[in-house]
Amino acid sequence: MSGAATLRRVVRRRSGRRSGCRVRFAGGTVRAVESVGSLLTARLAAGDDRALAEVFDELGPAVHATALQILGSPAAQDVVQDVFVDLWSHPERYDESLGSLRTYLTLRARHRALDVLRSELRRAGREERHARLLPAPRAPTPGEQVADADAASVVRAAVRRLPPEQRRAVELAYFSGLSYRDVARRMGIPEGTAKSRVRLALARLETVLDHQLLEPS
Repeated sequence: MSGAATLRRVVRRRSGRRSGCRVRFAGGTVRAVESVGSLLTARLAAGDDRALAEVFDELGPAVHATALQILGSPAAQDVVQDVFVDLWSHPERYDESLGSLRTYLTLRARHRALDVLRSELRRAGREERHARLLPAPRAPTPGEQVADADAASVVRAAVRRLPPEQRRAVELAYFSGLSYRDVARRMGIPEGTAKSRVRLALARLETVLDHQLLEPS
């Protein structure tokens, strides 16, 4: 089983008793977990997911708090999962002689959170530079505005002449931008029926409208 799947299973198994990373600290238990780091990592290497559960329950809040200092809540939760999946997948990376398991995991969380933050800043910078390179959108001319308004008026008039069930399906799909599944849910009909109604409506519209009016821009 993959590290992520194991971690999700462990969290689900404990969700009845505890919520996310909000775990009540018991000082003696935490010290016990940290004092047997080499034993825990040996159990992890052997595939013992109960060892992962013990570490997550006791040190997860500290890992989450570290990530939360740098990132927002959703991103911090992702960092927590990354840190514990990495511990599950590579327990040999922890060296007890260099510090406690708590210190190791919180440092991993800090480094991972900083990596995520730098990645987000680089992405935002690329998007900003890309936006500056794009030409400003050209405002439509008065003639184009009139033509667009006329075309919209013709289309809506033709839609109003459709049978009620077809008209409603087209209005939801094209004017409200809903998917076929959402149209079906809104109308209380099967998705296949929603598709059929939209297609029948478009076929009727094509008989009275220029085909170009139906093509997406």
